[in-house]
Amino acid sequence: MKKRQTQSAPRNRSERKLERSRPAPVEPGEQEKLVQIEKPIYGGAFLAHMEGKAVFVPLTLPGEEVRVRISEHKRGYATAEVEEIVAAAPGRVTPACRHFGVCGGCHYQYAGYEAQLAFKQAILRETLERGGVRAPREISVLCAASESHSWGYRNRIRLALDAAGNPGYRGRRSHAVIPIAECPIAAPLLVEAALSFAEVVRPFSRWLRPTEISLFCDGGESSLLASIFTAGPVKDRGAQESFGEFVSAFAERVSAAKGVELVEEGRAGARGPVQPPRTVAKWGEPFLAYRAAGFDYRVDHGAFFQVNRWLVDELVDEVTAEKKGALAWDVFAGVGLFARKLTDGFARVIAVESAPSAEAALKQNLRGTTGTAVSAAAFDFLHRSKKGERPDLIVVDPPRTGVGAEITRLLAEVGATELTYVSCDPATLARDLRALLATGYEIRSLTLADLFPQTFHLETVVHLRRS
Repeated sequence: MKKRQTQSAPRNRSERKLERSRPAPVEPGEQEKLVQIEKPIYGGAFLAHMEGKAVFVPLTLPGEEVRVRISEHKRGYATAEVEEIVAAAPGRVTPACRHFGVCGGCHYQYAGYEAQLAFKQAILRETLERGGVRAPREISVLCAASESHSWGYRNRIRLALDAAGNPGYRGRRSHAVIPIAECPIAAPLLVEAALSFAEVVRPFSRWLRPTEISLFCDGGESSLLASIFTAGPVKDRGAQESFGEFVSAFAERVSAAKGVELVEEGRAGARGPVQPPRTVAKWGEPFLAYRAAGFDYRVDHGAFFQVNRWLVDELVDEVTAEKKGALAWDVFAGVGLFARKLTDGFARVIAVESAPSAEAALKQNLRGTTGTAVSAAAFDFLHRSKKGERPDLIVVDPPRTGVGAEITRLLAEVGATELTYVSCDPATLARDLRALLATGYEIRSLTLADLFPQTFHLETVVHLRRS
């Protein structure tokens, strides 16, 4: 079930845009300072001030008095690390993961879930307003139906291997690999598979040279895909034979494994740019079936799919509910998560995706419906289609970089009656919304979808309509 909350508009304006500049060195022995924590900012840290200068402090809560040590000076602000919590906020809780604070994966485990939601609402509103967009008075929130569903939600993880072959995440303050024995935000199957992989692959590491592993499972944890990334190149017969022996042992340990691939990381050529990753060996099925929104989606190795297994149905409903008409476009369609559902309400749906990893799945997932898969970059499709039949609805779900100025201009030229923007970055969302609003769209509703509990990341669904 969906749990919704609202937030009224705050009185204060947002802070000025932070400048990015080269950090200045911190003097050895620089004294610790006592600061008062004021509010959350995007990125996981919290704002304080020291002698009139903004200081970003992680692992704190608003209202806390903390002793910090400056770690970096920049022209417009400084970053600091906590040395001591002098006066703790009443909302501080014990993190659920033993690796929290050292591992860089989570940011808010020491805060209760209701507090996390409040942080994200405030951050979203402030980021939009700083970008020149007046947010609606009320921001709806789509979030975990219970505290327990703010854990174990991830259906995909990617881990690096340390020098001893242990799987882990990058550290919070470095790129070092922090070996893990648990990951409470991931589906348990993924952690079990990662630890089993590390044990099984060791005898074959000389030939396979694994550096990272990506694991993806369906919502019920019955099927698993694994991608092993290697320093490569993998050319000799010994490596191929080792891969076969490895997957036999791995599949015996992890019965949910349906497919495994060995991928050479992209390397810089002698005279050219970095080459794309290349699959050099594979075993089993290249995809799994993922039950969501009433349909079994085909999802291939490496294809994008929403990460929160508890909220994927509710997200689809939020994006597509009550949308009907003659023609809809789903741009950045992935494997067709939204497009498939849109076919229930539209006479025709065109789903646009450029990623090769999603091409076969998108076609299969739309088979037998009113939907058509188009393999094209978003800009190319919009450019050649802008003078054709005008869609009633366009859904865009771009990567973190947003749609950008050129695609925004094309969307305005197409002039669909309704436009739904699904964003995973509030800063690029603010930039793109400001441009869209200037062309005649207005915001009808704005929903914060908390697909990433315990972290600072947030998803936003904005429904716009031509004024």
